[in-house]
Formats: sequence, structure tokens, C-alpha cells
Amino acid sequence: MGRQNYYRQILQILERLRKAHPIYNIGRHISTALDGYDDVWGVTDKEFLFALEKYELELNMDVDHIDQEEIDEIIKDGMNLERTLFEEEEE
Repeated sequence: MGRQNYYRQILQILERLRKAHPIYNIGRHISTALDGYDDVWGVTDKEFLFALEKYELELNMDVDHIDQEEIDEIIKDGMNLERTLFEEEEE
């Protein structure tokens, strides 16, 4: 596969990411996709494409937590974790 084809595929993925996740900027997508790569300057187009494909799949599998009540309950439970664990030990 030619270098130009990798480039086009990279742009297509970035466009899909922009449409699917408009609140994330391009820097966030690229930075997160390349997290773990020590030498970003040495990443080939093929490696970059693979990283973006993997990132896109992982991001699409992630579940959005839109319900603020659910988030508040998780935070509340986390703050009371010691008491919750103590109550479970008594039972």
C-alpha cells in the first residue's frame, strides 16, 4: 500500500473521529492514539494509521456516561468506600 493511501486513510479516520466526538480536538485524538510510542517523530504512516484505527475502535467501544445522577452516585460511593467495606465485613 502506498504512502499516499495511508495518508488518505489517516485523514478519513480523523474526519470520522471529528464527527463522532466533536468535543475532542484533533490534538487529543492524535496524542491519545500515539500514547505509548516513545519516538513519535519516527512513527511511520503505516504505524500511525494502525494506532488511529486501534484508538478509534477503543473509543467507539467506550460507554458514554451521560446520566449525571449515575456519575454522582459513583463519586458518592467512592467517598464512602471505607464505610461500605466496613458494613460488608459486619454482614
